[in-house]
Parts: sequence; C-alpha cells; structure tokens
Amino acid sequence: MAHLTARKGFAELANRLNRFPQGAPPSEYLYKILSVLMSEEEASLIAQLPIKPFTSKKAAGIWKVSEVKAVRILENLADRVLLLDMTIKGEKHYVLPPPMAGFFEFSMMRTRGDIDQKLLSELFYQYITVEEDFIKALFVNGETQLGRTFVNEDTIPRDSDLFVYDYEKASKVIETAEHMGVSMCYCRHKMQHLGKKCDAPMDICMTFGTVADSLIRHGFARRVGKKEGLELLAEAYENNLVQFGENVQHEVSFICNCCGCCCEAMIAARKFGLMNPVHTSNFMPEIVHNDCTGCGKCVEVCPVEAMSLVSANNPVKPRYKKADIDENRCLGCGVCVRVCPAQCISMEPRKKRVITPVNSVHKAVMMSIERGGLEHLIFDNRALSSHRAMAAIIGSVLKLPPVKKVLAAEQIKSRYLGRLIEKKSGL
Repeated sequence: MAHLTARKGFAELANRLNRFPQGAPPSEYLYKILSVLMSEEEASLIAQLPIKPFTSKKAAGIWKVSEVKAVRILENLADRVLLLDMTIKGEKHYVLPPPMAGFFEFSMMRTRGDIDQKLLSELFYQYITVEEDFIKALFVNGETQLGRTFVNEDTIPRDSDLFVYDYEKASKVIETAEHMGVSMCYCRHKMQHLGKKCDAPMDICMTFGTVADSLIRHGFARRVGKKEGLELLAEAYENNLVQFGENVQHEVSFICNCCGCCCEAMIAARKFGLMNPVHTSNFMPEIVHNDCTGCGKCVEVCPVEAMSLVSANNPVKPRYKKADIDENRCLGCGVCVRVCPAQCISMEPRKKRVITPVNSVHKAVMMSIERGGLEHLIFDNRALSSHRAMAAIIGSVLKLPPVKKVLAAEQIKSRYLGRLIEKKSGL
C-alpha cells in the first residue's frame, strides 16, 4: 500500500474530499477505493475542481487546457458519475459530488463491468464499517447530520396528521420532484458481494431533482413517474424498510429505503445511537403497556435496536415480558407500529420538534461550523469566485442562532465577514 499513498494524485484528491463538510479522512483504503474508480491523473484533475457547479470553460482555465479537451475529460467523468452534470440557465455545468451521499453510492447503483465491484465492496466495508473514522466524521461529529428519517405515513394517526409538514413526508417529495430515478440499493449490493445481503428489495432507492436527472441520463438510474414512485414507497413500507433521506426541507436529493442489517446509516445508528448520527422524525412510538403481549415482533423489526423486552413486573406471571423503548436511540420511523399484532403501539408527535435545515447550503454551513471547517467551505478551491455563492453562504450564516454566528466568525478568521456578522446581527 505504500506505493499508493506516495502517488500524488490520490493524496491530493483524498485531502480535497476531506474538506467537504462531512469529511473523508485519508486512509490506505480510501486510496485504494479511488484507484479502483479512476486513474491517478483523473484524481489529480478532480482535486482541483471547486465545490460549487462550474462550466467546462472554468475547468479548462483551472487545468490550463483547451475547452475542447476539458469537455472530453468532464464528459468521461460524468459518464462514470464521478461528476454530475446539469443545465443552469441554459448552460451546462458540472459538480463534484461528495463521497457520501455521492460517488461512493453511485459506483454501486447498477451492475458494472468496467470496475471490480466485488473488490470495491470489500474496500468500502473496510473503510466505512471496520475503520470507523469515515463513518464517525459523516454521522457522529456535530449536531447537524447528513440524513434524517421520514416517518412511515401509514402509521400516523389521523388526528396527528396536522403535526406533519409536507417536507417530512416521503410521499410529498415523490409527488413534487421534477425528476425521480430509482436505482439498485448501494448498501445491499455491496453486502451481496460480501455474502451478507438480506432479502429486502434491491431496486428501490430513490434520487430526485438534478441528481436524479444526471444519473438517469448516464444510465445509473431508471426514470419513474409519481405513480410508480408511490408504489415503490408502499413496497418499502411492506418490507419494513426505513426511509432515510437528505436532511433538508427543500429539494431533497435522495431517499434510501434502508434495512437494519445492510444500511451503513442504520449500522451507525446502532453503534453510536446516543450521539444521534441520524436525525429522527418528529414522531415517537408510544406503547400501551397493559395491552402489550410481549411477542417481541417490534424488537425483531427495529433497525436500530431501540425496542427491547423487559420484565412486566407481573407477580402472577414472573416471566411475563413487555415491550419497552429507548427514546435516545429511536428514529421515529414507525416500523414497529406496522408489525404489532396487539396494536398497542402508536406514533405520537415529539414534545420538541427536530429542526431540519432549509436547503443544502444551510445544511452545509451548519455541518461545517459544527465540524470546525467553515473556512474550507468558503475559501476552498475557487469555490466562491462568484458573489452569488458568497452571498448564499453568508445569508445562511446570518440566519443562525447567535452562538452559531460567533462560532462561524471565529472559524473564518476574516475581519470582513466578522464585521458583517456583527453588523447584521447586532452582536
């Protein structure tokens, strides 16, 4: 492995990826993953690209090549979904997705012959599940997380429906998306190569908007309409899968239908449950203990081991058990409600609502502040060559609570932005 770590291109890209808000800690396994997905020269070129969407003209200037050559390179990378492409105001743009949710998943969202997916699966498993540095950076560090749980809408009592905002419903994301694609589940596909896959449906994970459109055009997702999208959601409910989606209110880019055994987010939630690595829904199961028969079905189906059987303290039946819930681990998904034969579990609104970032910029700013890397988001690799990008990030900073604003100002170490925050916030 020493020969890989010494190769400049992969090291440059690894350091570049680690400047994303969620991070990607350098590792021997990360270098190997990158070497499967791309050449060293491609890694070096990708490492120079900005965070925000850019044109072929911009890439040509950064790489110091002709625009014709830049287009050829960019199209090749987009065909392998190492970059996403989109049209903005009639002009084609490209963007480098983060490792996750991003090009890690994309590499396993269909069966491919151009890369060794079995080897890649083994490397992903070692880097993400065994080493843990990446999964901790992704799911544990900071309060604002990459993803959140969508409550199973079939389990919400009618009188509680008023407590659910549209952005909390997977059905609304499906119904309002401009583009929707369905692909093979990255997690279960990976586990299939490792001989650990469960029986849950494979072709059921969803992408939306510009991400879906790019994946569809390059053959990594199948375009579906609203009707089929809702049918797939119903299939996910029937298989007791958890809807884990992007942690934003507007323009959600993905919703995965996750099982507890294969999904990396669910595995992280079990390992680091008390640190809340996955944002919960705004609902919590409530158990009518007097009606509970202690059958244990809710325990079997819970993806994060939040349900357990405890003594019912029945003096007549000392071995009698009843279900109990660990509220600190519960995702509020509702799968336990579906399987309860006694119908003694219901979903009730949480007393304190979970705050969801408004959009991807808001989420990225929050994650960067909490992880101590806001300066990377602002000043990274020509990321803010336009005033519009700077305005979007500053606008998100100015909407933060006072304590977060102070943290932002301290991290950036910029007299200009610090004074701006003070002036606008009255600090």
